[in-house]
Amino acid sequence: MKNTLTSLAAALGAVTWLATASLAMAQTTAPAKPATAAAKPAAAAAKPAAAKKQPVINPGNRTNLKSAAKNVAAGIEAAEAALSPAELAIAERVHVGNLPCELGASVNLTADAKNPGYFDIQGKNFKYRMFPVATTTGAVRLEDQKAGAVWLQLGNKSMLMNQKLGIRLADECVSPTQHAFAEAMKLNPPASVLDKPAAAAAAPVAAQAPAAAPAATEPATAAAPAPAASAAK
Repeated sequence: MKNTLTSLAAALGAVTWLATASLAMAQTTAPAKPATAAAKPAAAAAKPAAAKKQPVINPGNRTNLKSAAKNVAAGIEAAEAALSPAELAIAERVHVGNLPCELGASVNLTADAKNPGYFDIQGKNFKYRMFPVATTTGAVRLEDQKAGAVWLQLGNKSMLMNQKLGIRLADECVSPTQHAFAEAMKLNPPASVLDKPAAAAAAPVAAQAPAAAPAATEPATAAAPAPAASAAK
């Protein structure tokens, strides 16, 4: 009987030990699973971060660049110096349009509606941005000072020169108004500068002619007393 009780007690002790050991093992291994589960979201969160670092060509960025470039260009145009009233008056006299020139060439001259007084002139292998400059002769003069280009408008023709290159890009360019002026000059040519000295030289000759008349009368006056002396004798 005693042996049976002893065996039972030993069996209960063994069962109790096994239960305690199993419980301890469950407590130590169970928390490891949530740690693994928590590591997965961290790895998943790391992937989007790596994806953000990769350069991606987005068409929207090009659009933004173009928009920024347009804004810069608009800022440059806005920064163009405002012209004086005298310069604006010169700009009103500029002949615009497609102007034919010599040797079959042509020049297209247009006014900038957004910036009064500024002009765009272009032709074969050239394009300039110009504004009026006052002159002492009264001729209409446009300049692109950066490029060194000069547009000179006279009464009967216009010409385009590049002072930096030292060449004439277009000559004998004529608008309808200039063509009419040139035809009027053919019918009524202006007086030549060489004719003025000849007219001025004729005036002194005409002025000196009356001065010779008194010299012819002096001998007659001197010879008059001789007959009077003979009568007295």
